Amino acid sequence: MASPNYQSWNLIDSRGSTSKAPYAIPDSIDVSCGKFSIDWSEWNDGPSNGMKCLTIDTGAMKATLLPARGMGVWKCWFGNTELGWQSPVRGPVHPSLVPIGDPSGIGWLEGFDELLVRCGLLSNGAPEFTEQGNVRYSVHGRIANLPAHSLRVEVDTQSGVLEVIGTVTESRFLVYTLELESRIRFKVNSSEIEITDKVTNPLTSTGTMQLLYHINLGQPLLQAGSKLFAALETVAPRDDRAAEGIDDWSVCQGPQDGFREQVYYSTPLADENHWTEAMLTNSDESLGYSVHFDTRTLPCLNFWKNTAGVEDGYVLGIEPATGFPNTKSFEEQQGRVVRLQGGQSRTFRLKLQPHWNQEDVGRAKQRIQGIQSMPMKTELTPKLGWSPGASS
Repeated sequence: MASPNYQSWNLIDSRGSTSKAPYAIPDSIDVSCGKFSIDWSEWNDGPSNGMKCLTIDTGAMKATLLPARGMGVWKCWFGNTELGWQSPVRGPVHPSLVPIGDPSGIGWLEGFDELLVRCGLLSNGAPEFTEQGNVRYSVHGRIANLPAHSLRVEVDTQSGVLEVIGTVTESRFLVYTLELESRIRFKVNSSEIEITDKVTNPLTSTGTMQLLYHINLGQPLLQAGSKLFAALETVAPRDDRAAEGIDDWSVCQGPQDGFREQVYYSTPLADENHWTEAMLTNSDESLGYSVHFDTRTLPCLNFWKNTAGVEDGYVLGIEPATGFPNTKSFEEQQGRVVRLQGGQSRTFRLKLQPHWNQEDVGRAKQRIQGIQSMPMKTELTPKLGWSPGASS
């Protein structure tokens, strides 16, 4: 018999049925020390038309999840403060409108506007083409434009924990199948989000996968003088353009018309539990946002600086990943692609944590400094084995 403290609702269950409607869920759920407010609704206009979203309000934070877009997190709100970014793409965009198979290889960008979007699962980096010029792997992969075929909400009323569990399958007959089960956890009266993703190869044959969490932050957190803090062993520019800013790679500029993106690759250090933390703060360190993650399965950390004009997409990305976002073939050559035997799974864990005052930011800085057990090495040019074409 189920515990009296446990409640569960199925919102999507499309396996084995072609017409099963979503189940009802109450608009509020009382727990021992507060309540969750729930909104399970559907957009009815614009590029979001026909797409359902799930919004969870913990009492301290409101977050909108996108089951139709690979279980992404669209935006979060803390009172009147919105965390995410303002993309030129007016989203969220229904996956049917995103041409991920576009011959350019970058059609994925037509749907890009989330706070957290997954890149993967078969590939997660730069587009790659065949010798004939056809797209072999499109930029950032397919998972962000695939809908969950299973979605449920589970609540433990005693502990005040709510989990959203969604399953998304990425598959091509006779080629590969990869299944993502994502558990997104909220606690009542908390502004933290915990994510546990399990990726499984359900076939009998061995397959490969990649996964990158593209976590994107804009104003008001991102501004002139915003700073990155992370415990790193080594950081290096992706290319010559990034090398131009290597001396100030961890400091952000205000919006600049015509700015060309800069990307930095790094290997993080971790604590005794194999976890690490990276944080972006505003200029006076009164506001911050930390990304915690388990380095055992996410051993690489990428930083994407795109401090262009606000109208052009003023944003910084913190990106824990299985590797670097190069072409898959290059990453395979360097041994940074995950191999999954038939039936094998790999689990990925991370936590998103905002900081609302200088004291909270200071505590996060102390945690990061405590992990920095050795001096960080800074490569001035692209690093051999990390970037294609690097010579040193």
